[in-house]
Amino acid sequence: MTDGREVVTTQQDEVYGRLRQWVTVGRFVPGERLKIRQVAAEMGVGVMPVRAALQRLAAQGAVVNVPHAGVAVPRLTLAEFDDLTQMRMLLEGEAAERGALRLDADQRGQLQTLCERMQRALERGRTRDYLSANEDFHVLLYRAAGSPTLFALVDTLWLKAGPVSNQLFETPEAADSLNAAHEAALKALGRADSSGVRRAIEQDIFVAAQFLRPRVRLAQD
Repeated sequence: MTDGREVVTTQQDEVYGRLRQWVTVGRFVPGERLKIRQVAAEMGVGVMPVRAALQRLAAQGAVVNVPHAGVAVPRLTLAEFDDLTQMRMLLEGEAAERGALRLDADQRGQLQTLCERMQRALERGRTRDYLSANEDFHVLLYRAAGSPTLFALVDTLWLKAGPVSNQLFETPEAADSLNAAHEAALKALGRADSSGVRRAIEQDIFVAAQFLRPRVRLAQD
């Protein structure tokens, strides 16, 4: 017989995982207030697991409790954004280089397919499709590194980077360069150049940051 507490815990974990993924891929923007009933309705669940998930995310700094206003996505200061960018380049560059050394032929094919999906999404202006394929591309590459600790650190940074990354699509000229680094990474993989893969991923993060930095500054002012 299934313990009722196990069912509740499983549902809470599933809702937490899904909500965390939404934050990571930029489903919400900085400063946005998350209405528990609205999120619950979108997920097709009750308010209790959503409330529990949001409290877990608040403990991780992914959302903040606002007095008399519920829960909101935090805004980054310029200093926080610059630090986040530097740490992402450091850790994701390392994960990319390690992953490049361990990818098999099937995984390389998957990366190629994801790169093509991202390009189509950019051409059609489908933000969510791009963000989803982009996450899958980086997850596949970084997990191949074989270091759960390194991936967990990267994943924590994504929680903070996701909401602000959503604003890339408010800058039309960004679309022309967003997929270039992924294509460069694939070319480096084809040359068995793991250092080249690292540089491509670092460039991916750096270029995106140059488009986002002015918006972070404006939001801070």
